[in-house]
Amino acid sequence: MTEAITPDVIVVGLGAAGAATLLALARAGVRAVGVDRFSPPHARGSTHGDTRITRLAIGEGEAYTPLAVGSHRLWRQLESETGAALLTQNGGLVLESPGAQAAMHNRRDFLDRTIACAERFAIDHEVLGADEIARRFPQFTLTGDERGYYEPGAGFVRPEACVAAQLALAERLGAGVRRSERVVGIARDGAGVRVRTDSGEHAAERVVVAAGPWLPDLGPPALRVLLTVYRQVLAWFALRPDAVDHSPAAMPVYIWELGDGRFFYGFPAVDGPGGGLKAAGEQFDTSTTADTARAGVDPGEPRALYDGVVGARLPGITQQCLKAVRCLYTVTPDGDFVVDWHPDIEGVLLVSPCSGHGFKHSPALGEAVASWLISGSRPDQLSPFGLDRPSLRVAARGTRP
Repeated sequence: MTEAITPDVIVVGLGAAGAATLLALARAGVRAVGVDRFSPPHARGSTHGDTRITRLAIGEGEAYTPLAVGSHRLWRQLESETGAALLTQNGGLVLESPGAQAAMHNRRDFLDRTIACAERFAIDHEVLGADEIARRFPQFTLTGDERGYYEPGAGFVRPEACVAAQLALAERLGAGVRRSERVVGIARDGAGVRVRTDSGEHAAERVVVAAGPWLPDLGPPALRVLLTVYRQVLAWFALRPDAVDHSPAAMPVYIWELGDGRFFYGFPAVDGPGGGLKAAGEQFDTSTTADTARAGVDPGEPRALYDGVVGARLPGITQQCLKAVRCLYTVTPDGDFVVDWHPDIEGVLLVSPCSGHGFKHSPALGEAVASWLISGSRPDQLSPFGLDRPSLRVAARGTRP
């Protein structure tokens, strides 16, 4: 932060949602300060790992498509304003193996839901059989019974570059950014909302808490029931010297639902053949917390991913893992976001675009959060994410839906 300002809004957490919200507030001329316990972009939470998939037809629910469309618009705007390369639309493929039973982000029939969403919103797409998938995308080994959805406007974004560009532009527009400052408490008094940190205290009329996996510690007690943190592993595998072209020009991003209740996803060789191929699954068996989650990755973890899932389906890779990182998911019982007022502290807005599918929506979500703070009215695109929705009320009573 280059100079002290008295903010109207404090944003706690400057990852995907927080950085987007801070920039949207700065664009609107709102005096805003963002606070992060580390120096964003960083690899301690959920907004890192070089790439994130983005797609417009959203199998998690049609309510998300307007956010995805708006986010593409905002990324292109941010690219033109900063010169950063953020969004690559190299196409996206959703594959379904016979008898697939994996619940992608709590949604079964994910492929059919994706197709229905594309049809409703007139999103350019194709429905492909196994022969056509194999002909166009030899980077995959199929059994011959798969079917797929291909969306040419899908692709990937660079999370670290996005956050860095958002924060740099927000600062240019007058926002403050306080790095390496840990928030330890939030309370309201006659002067407004006070944010207590390990470096002092700040006050504002409104506070946005977008703290990712730290949100359960900063929100109301009920949030500890509704938000569960899971540790995930992302791995980059070396390409074989004789592998076919795995560049973004030849290979789409992909999500592959398997017939045994599992799925995995991945990317082309976005940094050239030497950078390897990134792939990952998701696990929701063992929960953790932001402060206790193991930071490193054991060699056996990417090996298990290779042996159990990707080795037989990505013929161009070897078992050599070039690098691996952990990432934290913050998951709700129904797999949907939480964006709502704190039930106990007036003026505190809780923002958790979570459950493993939030980054693609974060710019438009930040814009909507800023609009809510400025106008006082909840934007329509945020209405599905209230704390009072039935699925969360059930979970809060101790029974997950």
